[in-house]
Amino acid sequence: MLTEDRFSRILAVVDAEGSVTVTDLVRRLETSESTIRRDLTAMHKKGLLTKVYGGAISLKRPELMVRDEKIVNRKAMYAEEKEKIARYAASLIGPEDFVFLDAGTTTEMMIDYITARQAVFVTHAVSHALRLAALDVRVILLGGEVKSVTETAVGEEALEYLEKFRFTKGFFGTNGISLENGFSTPDPKEAAIKTKALYACRRSYILADESKFGVESNVRFADFKDAKVITTAAPDGEWKKQKNIIQVQ
Repeated sequence: MLTEDRFSRILAVVDAEGSVTVTDLVRRLETSESTIRRDLTAMHKKGLLTKVYGGAISLKRPELMVRDEKIVNRKAMYAEEKEKIARYAASLIGPEDFVFLDAGTTTEMMIDYITARQAVFVTHAVSHALRLAALDVRVILLGGEVKSVTETAVGEEALEYLEKFRFTKGFFGTNGISLENGFSTPDPKEAAIKTKALYACRRSYILADESKFGVESNVRFADFKDAKVITTAAPDGEWKKQKNIIQVQ
């Protein structure tokens, strides 16, 4: 396949789906990983897309993010940045904490860095609960309807169970962050869990790589001022003035 043909096919996939991993492109185009990485570098330099760790994201950002990206795709995106965010977030947990751990790839990375094994965790993410249990950490998994895309329990049963709890700290993922419209996600059921848990926390933290800033999804789950944002790269301008943004290295 000619280089320009690959560029065209790659761009079509990225613009249609918003983001794509190197592994996915290798499978779709039936070519080598080194070729795909070289193509993404060239396309990034041409201003056709944004190359990120593990893949690429589209320059054509939708006005609203109306669907969740599959976990397998999200894990490969901004992996180095997410690891730094996760390490810092995990360091905030003490042995006496009662923690809500939201679903998400960055919140899952936190588990590798948790040293306060006496802390108690509540989560609606199936994979998070299994990994915490394997570390012999006390974990409570919310029940309810399991959403396959994010591997989480949602719905009325999960919300009812959440009514029982008040947390010292909570760590949350988000699909978008807006100064005016706060934190948002595509699914109303996921948003309901996030809202109830976040406002039941004494301290709430949003874990966000740079791609989340200035993006809005269709369901707001909290106001911007109601949580601290942990990131590696806050955008310039008004974002730099916000006192609730923690930038880690």
